[in-house]
Amino acid sequence: MNQPNRPYHAGRRALVAGALLMAVGCAIAALGAHTLRNALSADDYRVFLTAVLFQFLHALGLLCMGVLLARRTDRLLSIAADLLLAGVLLFSGSLYALVNGAPHSLGALTPLGGLCLIAGWCLVAAAGLRARDAPPA
Repeated sequence: MNQPNRPYHAGRRALVAGALLMAVGCAIAALGAHTLRNALSADDYRVFLTAVLFQFLHALGLLCMGVLLARRTDRLLSIAADLLLAGVLLFSGSLYALVNGAPHSLGALTPLGGLCLIAGWCLVAAAGLRARDAPPA
């Protein structure tokens, strides 16, 4: 495997994933505001809004991590980005599915997604703590 390209691919993957999550989040938020707001119960709509919020926040985080990974090699950041992507897909994805009538057993994925998000941010912190001071590029 070509090791020198791995950081580039990790950064590109994080940027692309973050951008796509932002685009899909915009579409889902618009759908929710114009269609689902009246079709869902108040509780389900709050769950929907939580899913959208988490998707947007972590998509922004992925975009930032993509920029960081493009500037420096860091395996922890690469793993963290993958965990954030998995976390958004599991957390927000399961909530979207639940408010649209999926079986309640799918709700078991929501806390797993949350754990992925927490673990991802902890790895970002660990990467920051172990980073050597370097002059800005």
